[in-house]
Amino acid sequence: MTLAYTIQGEGPVVDRITGDRDALRTKLVEHGAVLLRGFEIGGADGLTDAVRALSGEPLTYTEQSSPRSVIKGNVYTSTSYPAQAEIPLHTEMSYQAVWPLTLFFHCVEPPLTEGATPLASIREVYERIDPDVRAEFEQRRWMVVRNYGEDVGLRWWTAFGTEDRAQVDKQCAAGGLTAEWVGSDGLRTRAVRDAVHHHPVTGLPVWFNHIVIFHESSLPAEVREGIAEIYGPDGFPNNSYYGDGSVIPDDVVAHLRQCYRAASTRFDYQRDDLLVVDNMSAAHGREPFTGPRKIAVAMAESSA
Repeated sequence: MTLAYTIQGEGPVVDRITGDRDALRTKLVEHGAVLLRGFEIGGADGLTDAVRALSGEPLTYTEQSSPRSVIKGNVYTSTSYPAQAEIPLHTEMSYQAVWPLTLFFHCVEPPLTEGATPLASIREVYERIDPDVRAEFEQRRWMVVRNYGEDVGLRWWTAFGTEDRAQVDKQCAAGGLTAEWVGSDGLRTRAVRDAVHHHPVTGLPVWFNHIVIFHESSLPAEVREGIAEIYGPDGFPNNSYYGDGSVIPDDVVAHLRQCYRAASTRFDYQRDDLLVVDNMSAAHGREPFTGPRKIAVAMAESSA
């Protein structure tokens, strides 16, 4: 798999997608990502039209795990983390029971340096993982634990889009989450998910989960130590465990992290690039950057 397949052109991107939809979708499955370069996007409305032309209606970002803002409709800003922070490779919403199959990244303003959206074939990641490590996760699965507190992580009403606790309980039940209300205004959720899934088109097994990015070892050492000291081992905003609740050793996560890195590739953004990613073929992340870097994102095609 070569990530990503580049199509150079001009004119409105929606015209190219509409006229070449089947071929584009074939390339997306074959390569894991398609980069449309040189086309006119047309802002948030144009991005929405492009999503509809290729994948149907854009999806709402639910049970969110990172701060971002609505640009218009179901077009969002990319994750609002500090420019110097790296976002590890991950597959979008793979901690949930339902996730988007297709992702769209529109470069509104490129960074001055770095700031790429690196990609990695999660089929290749799967193949690179030590078979014994992989087998243990296939057998035991993995558990995601999330805390929504006053000082750590997102607040629960932001993540779930409602201030009604009964509605949060309903959303959790529908998504296979166990909800625990903590103190006067906190929430802790747990869910057990599969670490390995099968691609909906090719049927091949892929490494599709949030184990590495959610594991506490992915935090800077001083942040990890500070959170553990103040809130205890169960107080991290996000954390990963084996499916039975046992701790995943740091060296196991380090091995998984290296498998992502070994499978990764990158490109430098140009203004109005449109990157389309098959979420069950390719993981994505974010490099640190300098300059303005503005990326609009949208998601489509629910796995449900």
